[in-house]
Amino acid sequence: MTESFTAHHNCRGSSVARLASTSDSESRRVRAQASMKVPKVYVLINRKYNKTYTGSTDDIEKRLREHNAGYCEYTKRFLPWELLHSEQCSSLREARKREKYYKSCAGRKKLEKLFLPG
Repeated sequence: MTESFTAHHNCRGSSVARLASTSDSESRRVRAQASMKVPKVYVLINRKYNKTYTGSTDDIEKRLREHNAGYCEYTKRFLPWELLHSEQCSSLREARKREKYYKSCAGRKKLEKLFLPG
């Protein structure tokens, strides 16, 4: 048995965190489900240049690799990027709506308040 901390964020902005005891087979099942393509909105950060980037995808690990490999016009200027925040959404359409919100003035202010110092 192992203990794991899980946090889940949804597109409504709520989050649930819990400490759970899991067996090894259950841990493998949870990891397999997590690797399934689930629509998400994400925020990347480059701490050296104090830049953030917001996007949406159904494969966040692949998308982060693409950003750090220089495949995106904006992000290739500020390598490397790390994941600051992600939220699971019910659909890619909903993830894009949430992405649009985070790119708005109100959304940027919320991100700054939640995640960025000072």
